[in-house]
Amino acid sequence: MGRCLLSSTVSTFLPCNLPKLAFPKSFSANSAFSHHGFCSTGAKTGGAFCTKAALSNVYSKIGADSTGSIPSNELLQVVEAAAKTGAQVVMDAVNKPRNVTYKGLTDLVTDTDKSSEVAILEVVRKNFPDHLILGEEGGIIGDSSSDYLWCIDPLDGTTNFAHGYPSFAVSVGVLFRGKPAAATVVEFVGGPMCWNTRIFSAAAGKGAFANGEKIHVSGTDKVEQSLLVTGFGYEHDDPWATNMELFKDFTDVSRGVRRLGAAAVDMCHVALGIAEAYWEYRLKPWDMAAGVLIVEEAGGKVSCMDGGKFSVFDRSVLVSNGLLHAKLLEKIGPATENLKGKGIDFSVWFKPENYHTEV
Repeated sequence: MGRCLLSSTVSTFLPCNLPKLAFPKSFSANSAFSHHGFCSTGAKTGGAFCTKAALSNVYSKIGADSTGSIPSNELLQVVEAAAKTGAQVVMDAVNKPRNVTYKGLTDLVTDTDKSSEVAILEVVRKNFPDHLILGEEGGIIGDSSSDYLWCIDPLDGTTNFAHGYPSFAVSVGVLFRGKPAAATVVEFVGGPMCWNTRIFSAAAGKGAFANGEKIHVSGTDKVEQSLLVTGFGYEHDDPWATNMELFKDFTDVSRGVRRLGAAAVDMCHVALGIAEAYWEYRLKPWDMAAGVLIVEEAGGKVSCMDGGKFSVFDRSVLVSNGLLHAKLLEKIGPATENLKGKGIDFSVWFKPENYHTEV
């Protein structure tokens, strides 16, 4: 049977600094990105292309500058307690038969998703009864005038959980005025009959940690030496097709592109330094609120897939070790602008009505 070892030590592989080598042909040292102009010519757009990052030449910090009246360590303690409580529910169920229902044709939900969210909500509401909550299963709960918004994914990677495939997690992040302030992701590692957990946590301005040890993104600065990760939504539409092409393109020029099926886990792997970047269209706030802060606090960069300033209410995200961010945007940026040209909606979504933000 699976055991919950939430305080146990799971080995982490800390990154090494790799020597600088020449750019591959696909990402030439003569490209505009490498000279900080951040402009390129995209074949699909038929002309010159500049990302939003090109105009500012900087990737904005996404973490909260303040946590208001609640100290960040107090917020993080409750975030960790809530995530661990949800993870205990998942651990208790991980080797038992699943009761699976469907939100869509292939979009699963299990009783464990719901039970985990209930357990997490109890912890949050006991400590902060006046805070606003956005849960994947339960929707919006609480006072929309609150400066604090809790974004809860009680079981990220439900399909993997349903199959006993080891890439799923419990993700809890809290925003202060729309910006990530504290985060915890409890990743399930191992597999059937040998499950364990790895706990990632971060508070804005305080660094990122895995099982209590400080972590940092990788030092890889060549796409051809990178391991990349992406994800695909359930709708096989234009963004899905565009990302399939990006998947193919980057598979040709990197060490590989993985699709694991749990956004919070993917981002934590970038923070841990075992993957260099992750991107995906149409994630929800509960998918991203924790992971993006953990990446940034581990020394990485976060933006939208057009290179623009990111918020958890955006419909695209690119996280990286920072060194590869502009190079990846050479392909990802034009593809995203092309989708905008087709009329694909990239406006903010799932932002609770009347919730005040500074983003």
